[in-house]
Amino acid sequence: MKVLHRYILTSFLKPFFSTFLIALFILVMQFVWLVFDDLAGKGITMVILFKYIYYIIIIAVPKAIPIAVLLASIMAMGNLSENYEYAAIKSAGISLQRLLRPLFIVVILLSFVNLYFLNYAFPWAVLKQKNISYNIKKQKPALALVEGTFNSDIPGYVIKFDEKYGEENNQLKNVLIYKTSRVNSSVNTITAKKGIIATEENSKYMRLQLEDGYNYEEHWTRGSKKKERQRMPFSKTHFDKYTVNIDISSFNTDDLDKEKRKSDREMLSFKQLHHASDSLKIRYDEAIANKAKSIKIKVASNKLVPLSDSIKTNIKLPILSNFDTKGQVKIIENAINKQRRSVENIKSYMKAFIWKRKQLNLIDTETHKRIALAFSALLLFLIGAPLGALIRKGGFGLPMVLAILIYLVYHFMSTFAGNMAETSTIDNRLGGWLSTIILLPFGIYLTYRATRDKGMINLSPIINAVTRFIAFFTKRPIQ
Repeated sequence: MKVLHRYILTSFLKPFFSTFLIALFILVMQFVWLVFDDLAGKGITMVILFKYIYYIIIIAVPKAIPIAVLLASIMAMGNLSENYEYAAIKSAGISLQRLLRPLFIVVILLSFVNLYFLNYAFPWAVLKQKNISYNIKKQKPALALVEGTFNSDIPGYVIKFDEKYGEENNQLKNVLIYKTSRVNSSVNTITAKKGIIATEENSKYMRLQLEDGYNYEEHWTRGSKKKERQRMPFSKTHFDKYTVNIDISSFNTDDLDKEKRKSDREMLSFKQLHHASDSLKIRYDEAIANKAKSIKIKVASNKLVPLSDSIKTNIKLPILSNFDTKGQVKIIENAINKQRRSVENIKSYMKAFIWKRKQLNLIDTETHKRIALAFSALLLFLIGAPLGALIRKGGFGLPMVLAILIYLVYHFMSTFAGNMAETSTIDNRLGGWLSTIILLPFGIYLTYRATRDKGMINLSPIINAVTRFIAFFTKRPIQ
């Protein structure tokens, strides 16, 4: 058995290392291709570029391991079956489970190594990679402006626009600029239908040339009440062309390795994710409790005119009967107005509530997604090994096609479940493990068929039945 175990381990490990490098290369190139436009021609040194690629390689390793395990298991068992070695092993009384036992142990060890990697190396690599990307964008502030979102990376400004287009990707559509000043306590809001980023090289200002818009400006003192603010100076002007010079001197930095962002969920270990989830849960519950208290309906009855004491003491009558008609109308109007304001308040709070719940869901789902990804190698091995024994094909041809299809199914289901968990459609634990729960019975079924030597599913009876059904209605002879 030791000779057989060494042979099956060699048959598995050789294609594993080769397919691991291929999968890692593909994943890295896919990522680099997406960010190539942001990196090329931006004055980045080769040292920083190689560091960036090194961090991407570390990030891609946890995904490359399950792909390599799946493909190697199909290839190893496919080669054994194609060369009739698996048939000889079965004739010697060795079952499939016994044959795969050493590979099963190896895959379990790979899963725990991947889990350790996802807890330590992966967060560190994401921390480094995202901070380098952020610092590169700070050298080129135009890159930091993302369409469809409120961009607040530039101190003192919040910039939003619907679309970025043009040959140089510097033209903006439907621009909104919100500027605050701590010096004179003013609020300046600028809207424009079109904008152009015209920043000169090595300049400490980013120039926005706006067209066809309005400039709103109001002055107020911090701590002033709402009625006092309404009496403060306010101006609204229309412009055909307007230039905004934004100071970006704080963006120019030579230290691209400087770490400024450390709180993204992918940068956290399992322990840090647990602490972050607890903190967010406390703030989330407090926000819900405070909002629930603020929408309680209160009726001020000190201005209402009650009826006689004899009517008040009659507990059989409704509470409104203790007041005259004018008082009853006032109570009902107050209640309706209070309820209407509460409903409007809840609607306005809904977006903030959804955002808070989404952040909590993302943190809660991240832990389960990482654990499921680590042990997905074991799941894909349970699918790939019996599948290779059933198809009886080795090499990179059919096994490669089947491996790609199976992993795509796993990846799409995992992404779909994660998005559902993000919107609270399903529980966060189910969002991390749904793809595993769906594919595990498929792996068990393939193992059962391979153990019983039943081969792949025979579709001939179904095809013949459909052919006869069509021939019966079309009155055509069966070929």
